[in-house]
Amino acid sequence: MKEYKMRRGEYLEERIPDMEASVEDYFGPITGTEEFKGSDLYVIGEPDNPVFEKVVVGTVEYSGKKDKLGVEFYERDPTELGPDELEAAGDAVDAKNDFLLEATGRDAKSRRESMKRTVEDDPDHDF
Repeated sequence: MKEYKMRRGEYLEERIPDMEASVEDYFGPITGTEEFKGSDLYVIGEPDNPVFEKVVVGTVEYSGKKDKLGVEFYERDPTELGPDELEAAGDAVDAKNDFLLEATGRDAKSRRESMKRTVEDDPDHDF
């Protein structure tokens, strides 16, 4: 599960006031929920895009800190996809990036740099 933080001064609930509706718009009907760090995240068991096997997404709430966006994309093996489904791969990438940009206010490059800083600042790494 990846967790994404918002830009400085912004909050997830302000960027996406209705998480359930946004998730359904981007990925398809919600089929259940899954617990992660004490928060219930939405599960899309049969996403609209055939590249996705399953999508788990929602708000991870932290006491005393800003909430983060929790996301896990389960994708099918590209070798199992037919020609029509392979064409949907570009749409899948667009859906992921568009959703993450709307939710976090950060583009793909900015999210990668933020993730790198998080790993570099993590004292649990053995070198």
